Amino acid sequence: MYNQLKFDIAIPRLEQEANTGKAESQYYLAEALRKKNRYMTPEAQHWYESAADQNYLYAMIQLGHTKNDLCKKMGNCPSDKKPQAEWIASAQRLVLPRANEGDPESLYLMYEITFDRTWLEKSANAGYPLAQYWMAIGDRQGEGFFLIPGKREEAVRKWLKEASEGGNTKAMMDYIEILYKEGDLEGVRHWLQTAAEAGDQKAISSYGSYLAHTPNQVGYPLDLIKGYALISLLKELDGGGAIQDFVEDTLNEIGSKMTSEQIESSKAVAKEWKDTHPPLSFFPEKPGR
Repeated sequence: MYNQLKFDIAIPRLEQEANTGKAESQYYLAEALRKKNRYMTPEAQHWYESAADQNYLYAMIQLGHTKNDLCKKMGNCPSDKKPQAEWIASAQRLVLPRANEGDPESLYLMYEITFDRTWLEKSANAGYPLAQYWMAIGDRQGEGFFLIPGKREEAVRKWLKEASEGGNTKAMMDYIEILYKEGDLEGVRHWLQTAAEAGDQKAISSYGSYLAHTPNQVGYPLDLIKGYALISLLKELDGGGAIQDFVEDTLNEIGSKMTSEQIESSKAVAKEWKDTHPPLSFFPEKPGR
């Protein structure tokens, strides 16, 4: 529910686990409360601190970096148990030994703690997919130094490919754009299906549309039933009218090409997909932005 941004449903369930002392649930409860309210509420602060007191690193990092601009304007900022700098220092003391041993996630966490891109690159070179994805984004936005023309684009492509191979669906979707421009439709089809099978909601919307040739853009064999089924799965997502308007419009467009029997058959296909694949997800990042 959290990964689908259904915070009203996720929060009560997370509260149950958070109250048992489970640090991970305390952290995600704090994330859900902060994102739902769009600023650090006293309740969110409490649960971040509860997780951080158990040395849950992602909570410590959030406490160290979260800005309180909105609550300052509203005059209701939570009182900090520790100064932000102290949470960051505590996190760094815990992470640095493992980072120095070359642990990929710890190297990435050192980047989140320090914002020093050197740590990000070390983590990416150690094979951490999220670090590889952010290396690609940074290079694409002008970070790093590339003296030879074309080397920056090569680096972006390299990092997105490696992050995709490591399972990062956001990297897959960006890598697909590169492959499409290169005319590699076989690669596009492979990575779009892979991202969809991992549960990425954006990939499923594209995969379903292309299977139903709405439009026929990447060369999948026409499969109206599966295309309709996949798009129908998106009905369960929150996220505002834009998503649901797209779903309804696309289903109407695909459905206009189908018989009533085909539409009925798509229900079984949708159920089978849901039973055999991960839940739909927006894949919110950790720590959350």
